[in-house]
Amino acid sequence: MLLTMLVDLDHLLANPIYDPNRCSIGFHPMHHPVMTVLYVLLVFYPKTRLIGLGLVIHMMLDGIDCQFMG
Repeated sequence: MLLTMLVDLDHLLANPIYDPNRCSIGFHPMHHPVMTVLYVLLVFYPKTRLIGLGLVIHMMLDGIDCQFMG
């Protein structure tokens, strides 16, 4: 599940790479809502369950961060 943090590598595609006032949900390619649906679907398959769970938790935490920013 710790490897699911690699989804944050898409932050390297942004300019600037780090912006404390930017919500990552919907901005970065792997943080797009469509990708979140895919991550939820991964939870339902036994072989990808832990990866999907890690990614869903990651997106939830990023979503909470967005709520506190705005």
